Amino acid sequence: MSSTTARLTTPVVISLPRAAAQLALFAFLALAVYYFVGVDQGMTSVFGNNTDIHEFMHDARHFLGFPCH
Repeated sequence: MSSTTARLTTPVVISLPRAAAQLALFAFLALAVYYFVGVDQGMTSVFGNNTDIHEFMHDARHFLGFPCH
């Protein structure tokens, strides 16, 4: 017979400033993705009158349910 031993694991502990920095980074990245997929419409683009990002994300925008026309 084989015996199994319970393996004790210690939780990962990170400091509060590091957790806040990671949260801020991931929130910024999530908002950037949301902007490029759902908001950038050419006319309201932060990149001026360029619609390249709009056209590149066009199918993804429709797939995710964002109206764009």
